[in-house]
Amino acid sequence: MTELLGYTFFQNAIIGILIISISAAIIGSYIVTRRLVAISGGVTHACFGGLGLGYYLGFNPILMASVFAVASSIGVEWMASRYKVREDSAIAVVWSLGMAIGVLFIFLTPGYVPELNSFLFGNILTITASDLWAFGIYTIVLIVFFALFYRKIIACAFDRDFAQVMHLPVKFISYSMTVLIAVCIVLTIRLVGLMLLMSMLSLPQMIAEIYCHKFKSMMLLSIAISMVCCLVGLFFTTIIDVPCSAIIVIVMVITYVVARLTKQLLDYRKCNKA
Repeated sequence: MTELLGYTFFQNAIIGILIISISAAIIGSYIVTRRLVAISGGVTHACFGGLGLGYYLGFNPILMASVFAVASSIGVEWMASRYKVREDSAIAVVWSLGMAIGVLFIFLTPGYVPELNSFLFGNILTITASDLWAFGIYTIVLIVFFALFYRKIIACAFDRDFAQVMHLPVKFISYSMTVLIAVCIVLTIRLVGLMLLMSMLSLPQMIAEIYCHKFKSMMLLSIAISMVCCLVGLFFTTIIDVPCSAIIVIVMVITYVVARLTKQLLDYRKCNKA
């Protein structure tokens, strides 16, 4: 482990984990609060369409995935607000369409696409300096946006109807957050991949929600949980030769189970004392 710290790729992985943990925890807290966990899965799988089209046309697959992610997230919000389509139904349409387009163009792409596995299952050890700059800039933009509109975001997340009655910019907040969610998903693909991305945006928040009842405290605890679980997963990857993304998710699930059991035990003891 000590020897690995001297390698640039391992340093980039650690820095990437720390930065992505911050942004994913902030975005994930909003997603869990608004009960939009499914949207992360929908947009994630819609990205597969962009990856497939990018490979077929010879364009940057990440750039195409970004276009698909932003378009699909805005599409879900637009269908839900304009045509009163249930968000879960709109997500199902985006999810299936993105996967269908991805499968189609991957099949039509001549030859084998070796990079596809890294997007599907993730490989944090391949993060480059340019990726870190992209993560860093996005995280700064996200933190600034939250600092400027924190109370409005909270109001829209917990009760959109009340926010509209109070004449808050609900549409602006909703569309801005959906775009930020889409960008976060695209950037985080390199960490855990398309298949496991939903866990990164929901499990730390679910763990924090066991002990926290305020948005700010849940968000801060989610950041700490995400960082610790990701670093533990990276550490175990150096011991056993398995994909880092899978270990990270397993560590998060184990942490959730332990946190839930611990909470139940504490509540049981309190009841007995009372």
